[in-house]
This record gives sequence, C-alpha cells and structure tokens, in this order.
Amino acid sequence: MHRRPAVETVSLAECPGRVVAADVNADRCYPPMPRSIRDGYAVRADDFPGEVRVVGEVRAGESFARAIEGGEAVEIMTGAPVPEGADAIIMVEHVIINGDSITTEREVRAGDFIVPGGSEVEDGATAVSAGTRLDFGHVAALATVGLSAVPVFARPVVAILATGDELVPVETKSPAPHQIRNSNSHTLAAQVARAGGSPLILPVARDTYEATRILVEQGLKAADLLLLSGGVSAGKYDLVEKVLADLGAEFYFDRVLIQPGQPLVFGRVGDRFFFGLPGNPASTMVTFELFARAAIDLLSGAKQATFPLSAARLSTPFRHRTGLTRFLPAWLEGGELTPVSWQGSGDVFALARSNAFLMAREDQESWAAGDWMEVLPR
Repeated sequence: MHRRPAVETVSLAECPGRVVAADVNADRCYPPMPRSIRDGYAVRADDFPGEVRVVGEVRAGESFARAIEGGEAVEIMTGAPVPEGADAIIMVEHVIINGDSITTEREVRAGDFIVPGGSEVEDGATAVSAGTRLDFGHVAALATVGLSAVPVFARPVVAILATGDELVPVETKSPAPHQIRNSNSHTLAAQVARAGGSPLILPVARDTYEATRILVEQGLKAADLLLLSGGVSAGKYDLVEKVLADLGAEFYFDRVLIQPGQPLVFGRVGDRFFFGLPGNPASTMVTFELFARAAIDLLSGAKQATFPLSAARLSTPFRHRTGLTRFLPAWLEGGELTPVSWQGSGDVFALARSNAFLMAREDQESWAAGDWMEVLPR
C-alpha cells in the first residue's frame, strides 16, 4: 500500500502493539527435552499394570543422573525433564505408595503426560513471523527464545486535519451557539494511537480554498497517511475534494453505502494516501474503524488488516429501514447487545454511553430479541 516502513529496535517492555519487522527464530528446540506435564512418576509403560521401585526424584530445573531401567520409577514434578529410559508419566493420584514402591492396576501408554522435545517449535524454526502485531503471547515467545531487543516497524505518522469555520478549540470557555468544540481531532488521535499509529493533529482548516490547501499540503508532506474530517459532502464550502484534485489526487471512491458515513473519500497524492471522513462525530468514528484502521495496520507493516467483527444476541427487538448497512451505538455486555438511544450522528453523548456499534445489514429489516446480530466492538 505504501513504501516499506523504517525499522527500529525496542525493548520487550515497549514492543506490545508494535509490528515485528523480521522473523524471530527459535534458538534451540522447545522444549529442549521431553517434559512432564503432571506431578507423578516417570516410568516405562511396559511395566504396568504392576509394581515398580522408586529410585529417585527429579524436580523442575534439575535432571536425573542416569537412565531408568525396567522395574524402576522416578518421582517427577510438573515441568521437570523426563529421565532417559522413561516413556510415560503416571499421575500421583493414580498410584498406591508402598514404602519405596508404587503400584497401579491402570494401563499406562507410552507418551502419557509427556511433552516431547521439540514438539512446540524446532531449532531454527520461526517462532514469531514478520508482520505480526505483538501481544502478550508473542512477548512470551520472544522472551523464551532470548530476544530482549525486538526489531519493529516504525509507527506510521497519521496527520489529522479537521475542517470547518464552526470549530473552536476544546478549551474555549463559552462557544457561541453556532460553534462546536473540535472533538473530532482528539477522537481520531485516540483511534489512531489505539490502531498503532502516531497521531499528528494539525490546526483546523477554515472554509477557504487557500487555508484548506495549505494544511492539506502540510499533512501530506509530514505524514504517512492524512485523515480529514468534514468538507467532503456536496455543500458550497465543502472544499476538500477540490483541493485534493488540484494537487493531482487519484480518487478510489467518494461514497459508501453505510450510515452514518456515506460521504467518504479515499485516494492518494503521489505515494501518500488520504481519507476524507465525514464531519459528524459518529460518522467520523465509524468510517475510521471500518476503513482507516485497516490502512494503519498495513502502513504499520502488518501482514494483513484486521476487522474485529463479532456477533452477539440482541436483548430487545430492533428495526431499521433497509437499503443501507447501519453501524449504530450499542452496549455489549456478557454476550448481549443492547441498542443505545441516540439523536443522530452528532450525538457524542450517546457514543460515550456505548461500547460497540451494532451492524444492521442493508437487506434485513427487523431482528427479534434473542436473535444474533453482528457487532463491531470498540
């Protein structure tokens, strides 16, 4: 989608959420020896049912000095290496202890409760693939193979440009009735950071061609991706597409059949991509999650973009008008989805009361309580 991101090195503590830039290979096989997964006795399976003599003990972090022979057992703890000659573990709960001997009438099979050496990953095999966005499970693998300095792709810089004469700074004490505090820039910055990008908030572009062009050029020059909010509808002062066209933009689409968020522009100027997002807060949030988030994944070096759509049961009946796919505020808890009452795509307080967007497909008019419905978690 874009030029390859730069690579930097971070510590294990800093790597969660980053995209690893190179394959990480195992420095030896794991486990490096057969390992017990139960407390019990290491034995030869052919000796059972029957009685054998206990000839020693092995704990995690130790090894047994010799191979065991027929008729012998070694007491073993979870995680300890299986002594040479043993091919099974009998759980401690399944034996009768008679002095220095153990007895069981159970059949024992070779391999019982043993993790074979090299069964988790072989020496030199890939433990974590390049392009993986790292989470705590990957951190465990990186630490296990001894990698304390992790090569990761640099976070893409994402410029955020809100447009409109009605916008005033958040710290404005008493906005006039026709003015709106600029929430979109800060909302997008939070979404960009959560998606793995580095947000760069630009000044608000006023509704003139020159002001919009100057800031669009600044954003395209400074960032890997430019996000604009507002100015992409068909109004007299919606100047974004005109400015981008004059800068030589290639447009891929300028409308999507969803609500909120129909007026949505995507394209590029040279090797820099941009999204023209709608200006209403819910529209901005939804279109970012559906489209721009995937772009940030790819610009971060991820192998593929993620789209975390899931499903939950409705707690109450729901209806909508068919024709558009709708993403509406909802509350998701315990696998149950409840629509949140709202007053349209400018209602930021309904968005604050929600933690998900329900997805109402364009070809279905109604759902009953208890029906499954797709949901986009936040």
